[in-house]
Amino acid sequence: MDDIDQARERLDAERRLTLARLADLTSDFDAVIAASRDTNADDEHDPEGATIAFERSQVQALVRQARRHLDEIDAATERLDTGTYGICEDCGRPIGDGRLEARPVARTCISCAGKPRH
Repeated sequence: MDDIDQARERLDAERRLTLARLADLTSDFDAVIAASRDTNADDEHDPEGATIAFERSQVQALVRQARRHLDEIDAATERLDTGTYGICEDCGRPIGDGRLEARPVARTCISCAGKPRH
């Protein structure tokens, strides 16, 4: 198996995990919404209302994060298909194998990732 096949397998595995996480989060979000409907919570006057609103906000943020990660996976898969996967977008040098194993969606090498962005 060559590096491209291994990278594709890593990205596919990452996609499956992220989709499963998104499904769980969506289920959690639906449960929070159902709980808020089942109660007569008034966010301003009911102490539980603030908790439900906070939980809903937290789950929404995690859903957005999972969706952004799916976008990153899709972009990495596209780079794999076009032959630019594993090449730093800033300096053009190869991204180390260890970095790609730990973060398959990496767009930059470790040196460029550590530079401040403007």
